[in-house]
Amino acid sequence: MSRLPPLIALSYFEVAARTGSFAAAAKELHVTPAAISHQIKALEDYLGVELFVRHHRRVSLTPAARVALPELQEGFQALGRAVDRIRSHDEASLIVTVCSEPLFATKWIVPRLHRFYARCPKAEVRLQASLHTVDRSPDTAIGINDLKRAGIDVSVRLGYGRYTGIEVQRLMGVELVPLSTPELASTVSDVGTLAECPLLCDGTLSRLDKPCGWRQWFHQQGVDVGPVRELRFGNGLLTLEAAMAGQGVMLGSRALHHGELAAGKLVVAFDRPLDCGLAYFAVSAGPGKERSIATMFREWLLEEAHLPGAQ
Repeated sequence: MSRLPPLIALSYFEVAARTGSFAAAAKELHVTPAAISHQIKALEDYLGVELFVRHHRRVSLTPAARVALPELQEGFQALGRAVDRIRSHDEASLIVTVCSEPLFATKWIVPRLHRFYARCPKAEVRLQASLHTVDRSPDTAIGINDLKRAGIDVSVRLGYGRYTGIEVQRLMGVELVPLSTPELASTVSDVGTLAECPLLCDGTLSRLDKPCGWRQWFHQQGVDVGPVRELRFGNGLLTLEAAMAGQGVMLGSRALHHGELAAGKLVVAFDRPLDCGLAYFAVSAGPGKERSIATMFREWLLEEAHLPGAQ
C-alpha cells in the first residue's frame, strides 16, 4: 500500500473540488483561503501532479483530479461510517441491561442508582422488571445462554441460588414481617387479632412450589387460626400499594420497604419474621465472559447489599 499524503490536505482538496472555490472551501472549513491554497499546493507537490487550474475568482479541476475525486469522496464517506461505528461501539460498551423482580427493581435498585452513576457517570443502566426472574423451585436452571437470548447482562434473581456454569453472588436473604399502616397496626394486639385483619397476599411468592405466605407465617407461630381472608395481588408492588392504602396487612421485607418504614407510611404490625429460605442473587456470565460494565454493576450490587442498613 503506497504511502498516503496528509489527510488534512486531502480533505481540503475534496471541499475545494466540491465547491469549485478556495474561498467557499475556506468558509465551510472555518479557515482562511490562504490556508486552503497552502494545503492544496503542498498536496500537489507531494503527488507531483497539478490538481486545479487557477482562474481569476474560481478554480477548476484538472483531468487527473476529476478522475480521482469520486473515489476520494467515497473514501471519506467510508471513514465517516467507520468513525461512527467506533463511537457507537464505545457508547454500547457503557450500556448494561439489568433485569430483576419488579419489587426489588423498584424499591431497592432504583433508589440506589445515583450512587452507581456517581461511580460511572457515562454508564447507561437499562433496568427491566420481570417475574421471570423468580425461581419456582430449587431446581430452576439458568445459564449464560439464557441471559444472552434475553439480552440481559446482569439478572437479580429471587430464588435458591443453585445455578451452575454462571457467576452467582448472594445479595440478601428474604425475611418477611407483617406490615401495615400505623392506624391498622394499632388494632393488632396478638396473632388472633392479626388473623381477623384483611391479609394481603403477594402472588409472586404464592406461586412458588413451596409457597411463602400467610399460611406459613401462622404455622411458624404455632397457631392454627383456621381459614383466613386473603386478598391476592399479582406482584409485590400492587400488594404494597394496597397496604399503604390501609386495605390490609402485608408480609414484606424491611430491606425492600425501608423507605415506607422510615417515612412512617408503614410500620411492623407484629415483629415475628418468616424466613422463606429464598434470597436475591446477582447472576451474570462472570469474569472473562462479560463486558467490564456488567462486572462493575454486579460488583456494585454486592457492595450496596453489604452497606449498613441495606438488608
